[in-house]
Amino acid sequence: MGFGSYDESEQQQQDVGDEDDEDAAVNVHENEYEGDMTVETGGSTDDLLGQLQDIKENKEE
Repeated sequence: MGFGSYDESEQQQQDVGDEDDEDAAVNVHENEYEGDMTVETGGSTDDLLGQLQDIKENKEE
């Protein structure tokens, strides 16, 4: 059972420029946020689940 043709020339080390890699690097600290976030829903969990159920029922109609 074969897995396709094998070309040894494709396995040789290829010259890859490292200069472009530095520019393409992702800066994970670029958009950091330091602070607090609060969310006030104004309703209890039961109220919110009831609203979700109403939305689903209206969507089906």
